[in-house]
Amino acid sequence: MTKAFRPLDLDTVQAFVLIADMGSFTRAAEALETTQSAISLKLRRLEERLDRRLLERTPRQVRLSRHGEAFLPAARALLSAHEQALSGVSPEPPRRLVLGISDHVAGPELPSLVAQLAAHDPQLMIEIRICPSRELQAGAAPGGFDAVIFRREIDHVEGTVLGEERLGWFAAPGWRLRAGEPIRLATLAAPCGVRALATRALDEAGLSWTEVFVGGGVMAVGAAVTAGLAVAALARRVAPPGALDVGDRFALPKLPASQIMLQSRALGAREAAALLIVSAAFRTAIAR
Repeated sequence: MTKAFRPLDLDTVQAFVLIADMGSFTRAAEALETTQSAISLKLRRLEERLDRRLLERTPRQVRLSRHGEAFLPAARALLSAHEQALSGVSPEPPRRLVLGISDHVAGPELPSLVAQLAAHDPQLMIEIRICPSRELQAGAAPGGFDAVIFRREIDHVEGTVLGEERLGWFAAPGWRLRAGEPIRLATLAAPCGVRALATRALDEAGLSWTEVFVGGGVMAVGAAVTAGLAVAALARRVAPPGALDVGDRFALPKLPASQIMLQSRALGAREAAALLIVSAAFRTAIAR
């Protein structure tokens, strides 16, 4: 059989798609529960099979080559066709993954995450609920979740640490703090752990403040920030585009870092595999 007609190894194609989606060999290895060296070997085999360089690698960045960009849609289609073929031969009962994600943790990476999960397992029903961290710290099972991702607010809460994020004071570029006036805040409604942390830091610093906007979600708080109405305590990853961390400029108190945690209940093999992709995706987003 000639090289041109030798079939592609699906494991190498899956490795390539994960590396492309996550921009990291390390995160792709975590998602597949293997080593970085094993992922590198899979990619090298695929590149040798195609006789094309698919990725450009530097010590700090992984990006698609022009051949990689051209191959990625076909790679996704191949993996999807494989899953559909398997489901046609051996149909399985519907599978569902219910994720609870804290409002202060869910960020702009969500569309990419959903795309990765759909590409990995097209037959998986994905349900994502955005909730306050305090509701999620009770654990996965009580809320009917398969897994929860939240900002840890209680020291004794256990789980897998996905990363650590520091909060900042974000405002529109034109926002000003006028002398003698209280700091104008945009927050989520109480009880919110980030709200409590921010207002406590201001109180301890002896700074007066007033809430001028209370949002039902971080997106609403971000809208108030973008409009120049107020300053908000947010992680950089979830701050609205164009907002600036003005803490140093206006001598606002430093806000502590907090851990982003993952908890899950016992899952089937397919759901557990999807959760590994979720975990790797958030590790990548938090580390940026």
